[in-house]
Amino acid sequence: MMSVMSLTFGPDRQTREFQCDCCQAPIERAWNFIYADGAAYAVYFANCYHHKDRDHDAWIDVIFGTWGAGSEQWTDHVSFACRVGPVAGQDTPASTLVTAGLAHPDGPLFGTKLDRETALQHPKLSEFWEVSDFILENDPLVRGHVYGR
Repeated sequence: MMSVMSLTFGPDRQTREFQCDCCQAPIERAWNFIYADGAAYAVYFANCYHHKDRDHDAWIDVIFGTWGAGSEQWTDHVSFACRVGPVAGQDTPASTLVTAGLAHPDGPLFGTKLDRETALQHPKLSEFWEVSDFILENDPLVRGHVYGR
């Protein structure tokens, strides 16, 4: 699929490591703005899980909406998410649409958190896949976690 937007990362990428509540394994998180054609377009949070007895996967939340001065109320924000990791019967990782914002509290930043069924019908679905592909290909933490360092 050829991109109609020129996507780039914002200048303030951040990372953090913390422990999984279920198994105490490390979770690495990266987050940043995504810019489209030079303007703030979305924010992403990518959690890379190192579960001890479960899949080694990444969960990516992408929030679309208005960003910048005067947009503090975030009334137009909508969130999508996918899980990227092993899938039975496949040799390579795959992305699966999931409910957005499961690891984050409800609030105006995430806006409307779409579940899988609602996201499948949303007009921004193709934009979400374009942004998630960009993150998988270009965020060093996510890329290394999913495809190997």
